[in-house]
Amino acid sequence: MHPRKEVAWEAAQLIDDAKKEVAHEAAMMVEDGQVLGLGTGSTTHYFIQNLGERILTEEIEIMGIPTSYQSFFLAKECNIPITTLDEHLPDLAVDGADEVDPNLNLIKGGGAAHTLEKIVDSSASKFVVIVDESKIVKELGDFPVPLEVMPSAYRPVTDKVKLMGGVPQLRMAQMKDGPVITDNHNFVVDVQFEKIPTPHELETALNNIPGVVENGIFTDVANKVLVATTDGVKSIKKP
Repeated sequence: MHPRKEVAWEAAQLIDDAKKEVAHEAAMMVEDGQVLGLGTGSTTHYFIQNLGERILTEEIEIMGIPTSYQSFFLAKECNIPITTLDEHLPDLAVDGADEVDPNLNLIKGGGAAHTLEKIVDSSASKFVVIVDESKIVKELGDFPVPLEVMPSAYRPVTDKVKLMGGVPQLRMAQMKDGPVITDNHNFVVDVQFEKIPTPHELETALNNIPGVVENGIFTDVANKVLVATTDGVKSIKKP
């Protein structure tokens, strides 16, 4: 293997190992009889797999509320019984994030599932975020803010976002022609802001644009963040 490729592979492997470690830590927090919000993404993928292993080896009884088709099919594969918000509210929700600031404000939506994620996560008695240390930032904004947008509202939404100082870009699909379509049959518009000094205000302003279903800024939702570092898993609680 070429030295550069080997270094890149080793770095990717370290990140993957960190994700597995923090996912395992979160899975061990789960108690018998709980209803769980099952997040979406690569780190929560390992969390759901860990739950499946606990069901098999410890015979714990839990139920899951998936936040996407991805987490739904994985939960079924791992023999996790599925329920809905109509039937139960989650005791605990576990999900990843694309950015986390010191006040536990988040940017989520890299997997285009932030609408249902926000609904489930905010409905839980406790919401725990699991990330590797690359996702910890001093201020939100390097990662673009995803908006779930009704297709018919694409033009007026992007016009209004530009007036707010954002640079919108329609997210395009990787394995199909055309844009990404969410589980709710909408577009995803990624909006880059130079800075986000007041996340709560921007979250509210974006959701007040007609045609925006939900945006990827999560404020006042997370209770704890578990961070995988080179020195093990660290816990951050809200100040």
